[in-house]
Amino acid sequence: MRRIRLRTGPAALFGAIFVAALIVFLPMRLVLGWIGLGDLGLTARQVTGSMWFGSLTEARAAGFVLGDMDAHVSPIQLLVGRAKIDVAGKGRAPLQGAASVSRHGFGVDDVSASLAGGAAFAPLPVTSLDLDDVSARFKDGACDHAEGRVRATLGGALGGVPLPQAMAGTARCDGNALLLPLVSTAGTESLDVRFHADGSYAADLTMRTGDPALGTKLQLAGFQPSANGFLLSVQGRI
Repeated sequence: MRRIRLRTGPAALFGAIFVAALIVFLPMRLVLGWIGLGDLGLTARQVTGSMWFGSLTEARAAGFVLGDMDAHVSPIQLLVGRAKIDVAGKGRAPLQGAASVSRHGFGVDDVSASLAGGAAFAPLPVTSLDLDDVSARFKDGACDHAEGRVRATLGGALGGVPLPQAMAGTARCDGNALLLPLVSTAGTESLDVRFHADGSYAADLTMRTGDPALGTKLQLAGFQPSANGFLLSVQGRI
């Protein structure tokens, strides 16, 4: 019987095993840092586990509370030069979906979640966002694709002016920006939120009314008269 000799020396073989072990047990914390999700607004109190079986504690993104969640890297996407992190939330308001980064862009895929808002769009009192199968992708600095249903819950009043309890709409691209065009059930209030690839956003809340007294209150609260009603614009960065 003919024997086949391995030409790989001990040092090279040890090096290959060492590299393979690093890949298998590479900490999720390092992976998230390398692919730059922190630059896109993702934070967590603690990141544990490997790139294949990771866990994030008290995660947040763009000012919204994600909570605790499991995360793992998709090996298939790595083969095509795309780092994709699949996530699954833990708790009463689970999150399902993925975030991905490639050489030419970044985005989220098939995200369904109920996110607590906090002060994400302050002074606008957006208390939560409900996402239903939302996908959005930026490529070379511009919005390339967006879809899915978004519902925003607003709390209380602004400057003594009552706000609609909820607004909803379908995500889409608007020029280079990702647009969430949200409208109240009555159709007299709208909230357009535009996200840009550099992390900046602009939120325009429009209130339409024929009541002069309410119009005065809106102006005292910082709204400006516009062609479509009274407009309050907020800009910020995630």
